[in-house]
Amino acid sequence: MKRLSAGEGLLQILLINNAIGLLLSSIAVTLVWQTPTTAQWLILAGVGFSMATAQTFFINAVKRADTSFVAPFSFFTLVFAAGFDAAIYAKWPDGITILGAGIILAGAGMLAWRQGQIKQA
Repeated sequence: MKRLSAGEGLLQILLINNAIGLLLSSIAVTLVWQTPTTAQWLILAGVGFSMATAQTFFINAVKRADTSFVAPFSFFTLVFAAGFDAAIYAKWPDGITILGAGIILAGAGMLAWRQGQIKQA
């Protein structure tokens, strides 16, 4: 993403990235497709807009900062997903999920800390 953002435009990166996702998800959904209701289309549009906005912010962050600094923040999606599961579905993560997320977040934090130490040296 860092290399792409240096030479390609933001809209081009978003278009190609999302076109690939659309193609792959279109193949996967062919066997179970049900036409969404109007309310579901609106929700899907909101999710799409939110994801495009998040991708825009991520690409801009990667373009402006070291990837080793920015990438660990993307792991916090685990925390947000668990929070949404708890808030919307009353589904709390089990012990193994918390352990795995903790390992991932600790590793990302250690990587960011280590890269900071290397930069200072």
